[in-house]
Amino acid sequence: MTALQTHIVFVDVAPEDEAAFDDWYENTHLPDILACPGWLDARREKCLEGGPRHVAIYTITGPEAYETPEFEAIKGFGPFTDRVKNFKRIRLTKS
Repeated sequence: MTALQTHIVFVDVAPEDEAAFDDWYENTHLPDILACPGWLDARREKCLEGGPRHVAIYTITGPEAYETPEFEAIKGFGPFTDRVKNFKRIRLTKS
């Protein structure tokens, strides 16, 4: 069995898009992603320094969570795809 993994996603959006982005992420993206097989938990934070402002922290069953038709249908940043900047993803697993 694959060990659970934590994936952290960092992005920036322009200040004028921030409220709409937050609303979409909380009310559309997180429920959609948590409905996908292998996506167990998700939460959002704001970075105070040293990186992109928006941070999403996901717990997944393993890399297979990225390979489902359900995830394929909802992945990405939806209506904000062309407005997201500084995308970075870090994948962690317990040693």
